[in-house]
Amino acid sequence: MLNSRRLGYTSAFLAAITLSASAQMHLVPEPRSVAAKGNVSLTGGVTIVCDGCDADDRFAASDLQQTLTERHVPTGAGLRIVLQRLAQHPDSQFTDAMKPEGYTIAYTPGTLTLTGATAPGVFYAAQTAKQLITAAPGATPMLQAADIRDWPAMKYRGLHDDLSRGPVDTLEFQKKLIRTLAAYKANVYSPYFESTQAYPSMPLSAIPGASLTPAEATALVAYAAQFHITVIPEQEAFGHVRHMLTWEQYANAAETPHGGVLAPGQPQSMQMIDGMFKDLAKMYPGPFLHIGGDETFELGYGRTRPDVDTRGLAPVYLDFMQKIVADLQPLNRKILFWGDIVGNERSAPLLKALPQSFKNSVTAVAWGYSPKPDFSSYLKPFADSGIPFWVAPSVNNYRQMWPNQNEALLDIQGFTRDGQKMGAQGQLNTLWNDTGESLANANWYGILFGAAAAWQQGESSIPQFQQSYGAVFHGDSTDLVDQAQNELNAAMQLLHDTKGFSGSDGTDGLFWVDPWSRHGQKYAVAMRPIAAPLRLHAERAIALLVQARTANPNLREQDALNAIDFAARRIDFLGLVYQLSDEMINDFAQAQATASSDHWKKAKPGVNWLFSEINSVNGRMQDLTYGYSYLRDQYEKQWLSSYRPANLRPVLERYDYTIQLWLSRIDQMRVMQRDWSDNHVINPAEAAKLGIPAPLTPVAASPIDTAPKP
Repeated sequence: MLNSRRLGYTSAFLAAITLSASAQMHLVPEPRSVAAKGNVSLTGGVTIVCDGCDADDRFAASDLQQTLTERHVPTGAGLRIVLQRLAQHPDSQFTDAMKPEGYTIAYTPGTLTLTGATAPGVFYAAQTAKQLITAAPGATPMLQAADIRDWPAMKYRGLHDDLSRGPVDTLEFQKKLIRTLAAYKANVYSPYFESTQAYPSMPLSAIPGASLTPAEATALVAYAAQFHITVIPEQEAFGHVRHMLTWEQYANAAETPHGGVLAPGQPQSMQMIDGMFKDLAKMYPGPFLHIGGDETFELGYGRTRPDVDTRGLAPVYLDFMQKIVADLQPLNRKILFWGDIVGNERSAPLLKALPQSFKNSVTAVAWGYSPKPDFSSYLKPFADSGIPFWVAPSVNNYRQMWPNQNEALLDIQGFTRDGQKMGAQGQLNTLWNDTGESLANANWYGILFGAAAAWQQGESSIPQFQQSYGAVFHGDSTDLVDQAQNELNAAMQLLHDTKGFSGSDGTDGLFWVDPWSRHGQKYAVAMRPIAAPLRLHAERAIALLVQARTANPNLREQDALNAIDFAARRIDFLGLVYQLSDEMINDFAQAQATASSDHWKKAKPGVNWLFSEINSVNGRMQDLTYGYSYLRDQYEKQWLSSYRPANLRPVLERYDYTIQLWLSRIDQMRVMQRDWSDNHVINPAEAAKLGIPAPLTPVAASPIDTAPKP
């Protein structure tokens, strides 16, 4: 072995070599140590060897074989991939830190050896092996040969999946999530319930067809176990339970009438919590339960107001949290709770004063969804108090036409980095569906980076991930998918950087604003300078995707590619809506001015022509109705590819309402067109019904047509 110190190599130089090798091989997560050995042809095929393996390792071998078969890698006597345990094949370089989940991969001519000390270690070695083997239709399968040593930086690495803001995953899509998370070495999946898990003890808790049944929960847990994924159910047990509290049967538990917060002093509150979590413990037998506890905004506004006014919000909140945890102790689970209510400097003394028995029973999950130079203030109260904690960044998909990757990747990178520095035991990346519109297949970019950041030590490289995503996830060797992602990111950045839009609405809200409304006209001012560049970014994304699919019709994860295409078309249409709106406003104003002039018969363009630009076979109003109709149908397909039908209708109704709005304007415009044809009059009352705004600057009548007649 060469002595790097004697040769003068610095640790930074060696790290750069490792980064360069792994980046070139496009590995996600990036392994700790990679020694590339060049590309090896697999024309002779691949044989997977798992002699003396137990059931777990046989599953890892089978999973690897299935993936290679799906990618048309032939089976044969060429490369041998050997799966083995460290106990039977000792390795002095396999450190204690590596043993829980780490692995090694060693290449010698003809053999790729995957070694782990545990079943997860062997499984994760097999997941990396999948990425080392590339195959494309008509091309020779290749092994990117390498020696690799790798192990995780964080013990718990997972995804929090919102199943309560409209979309509810099908069981099959949840299984896909499990498989994909495991492929990128995450080991936690946490479905989020407000009222979407059915409880035998509370028959009114969930609506059939819009929730998971106990049988589905049991099936999900069993499926996840094969992939070394722990399912951690989160049932909100303090706030965010409005859908339950609208039932009259549970009214006495509410802090405020039909509100969303359980009142700490009400006996029925504890009865509901006790019943739900006893049921959950039977369905989800893992070591954790998550009780939520975030955003209890109504606390102190209703039944508990006298207590909160006397003692303060934090003491009342923490007393109830202690009561919940004490009640759940017989379940022998570690209790997770969100850290936002008491994770601050004011509450730090109260956290320190909590009994040790409580601290030993819980884990705080600190969440922060926007990039910051330093997240330590989110974590210090828990670190100082001795309460174990995780970090929870976000995919930033909520209220967005496309996840805001520019914010998400920086947030995931920084929060995970600082969590590791301060001793966080885990990372729980989050996705939320606030508006009920988010599409699951739009989230993979942030999900994969979250898994990578939790596995990798320190600050994960965003450029390295962005250069690897398309190749690893989609099997795209052209870089075109990554370029398409970058174009969408640039489009979203334009929207987020533009002043004049309402931040609380997000881009989802912006999409539904009527451009002729009061707010629509305000947003039109902000949209005008960015509509063209916004559309060009979106259109380049569409074109790049077409090129990528043409180059390789068998790209993987077609649903995710469809989501990119849909988002790009929706963003492009948003820009078009405001462009067409301005054109119709100006055409109508010019028609009015021309109709009022004494030369309207000789004007060019004439009133009829100007009106036909607004409403005709190829009118702008028709462009809008067709555009919304196309997106509506595509959205429905996207939804049904991953979600249950429940709760789809409210989103489709938005499309239908908007289509009807423009159809009604078409009818109203036709009335004015007929009046003009019959009487050469633009009726002011009819114009007022149409509701078309005045242009920002005055528009003159059309000039007289001086062109020579044929």
